[in-house]
Amino acid sequence: MKDRNKGILLMILASFCFALMASAVKYTGELPTMQKVFFRNLIGMIISGYIILKSGGSFKGRNRGGLIFRSLFGLIGVFLYFYALDQIPLSDAVVLNQMSPFFVVVLSAWFLKEPIRKFQVPAIILALVGVIFIIRPEFNATIIPSLIALMSALFAAAAYTTIRHLRLTDKPQVIIFYFTAFSVIVAIPFMLLGRFQWPTGLEFLGLLGVGIFATGAQFLMTYAYRYAEAGDLSIYSYGKTLFSTLIGAVIWLEIPDGYSIIGILLILTGAYTNYYSSKMKVG
Repeated sequence: MKDRNKGILLMILASFCFALMASAVKYTGELPTMQKVFFRNLIGMIISGYIILKSGGSFKGRNRGGLIFRSLFGLIGVFLYFYALDQIPLSDAVVLNQMSPFFVVVLSAWFLKEPIRKFQVPAIILALVGVIFIIRPEFNATIIPSLIALMSALFAAAAYTTIRHLRLTDKPQVIIFYFTAFSVIVAIPFMLLGRFQWPTGLEFLGLLGVGIFATGAQFLMTYAYRYAEAGDLSIYSYGKTLFSTLIGAVIWLEIPDGYSIIGILLILTGAYTNYYSSKMKVG
């Protein structure tokens, strides 16, 4: 029981770090998106590379095709997410990005042949209705940033689904290193072509914050799964939605309107239903 509580605490701390990462991305809003992607992954690449070197492991990886697909999906997902954070309220961008677990259910059933449990169907429907309340589609250009946030969740789900397959062949630090190194290498020419913008002192601190909070969240989440099962922890990952809502309200005065609040509550209800389904193992 103590280990389970420790895992829950670490997952809540990870969610807080993810919310701080999103806030740091929004704070550096004037800088090019690829520049933020670069800093988000640079620190993770250095730390994961150090872990591999210290353990005497190999950088090659066993399933290189899977590692490249995971890296590509992850990079596109992060880029779209960071772009959306600059365009729409923090809480909306975060909760739309957190649709990824629902997409994972569908993609895992499609590609990995994992069955969809009975309670997961209403969970997905609830979440999709929540998305409609948040986006409030008007079928004009104003819908694009919200759709981009939703697409970031889809690509993140594709990356997570690939990771579920890679767990059979490659160690976590190798998967992280491939993703972060791939993202850093791809970001460099984009930054050069996009006329790299020198950050101010505060913006540079913000970029460092993006990398530090992202890396800290990854490690906290990794250690959380050592102390408790994924089914026990999944619901607590949605803490970043609540933290982001509070941060957005305090720093940017982004008070969610009634529709957004209903949408967030519907997605959180769907998340709890999915969590309940995982705990009960209902088929």
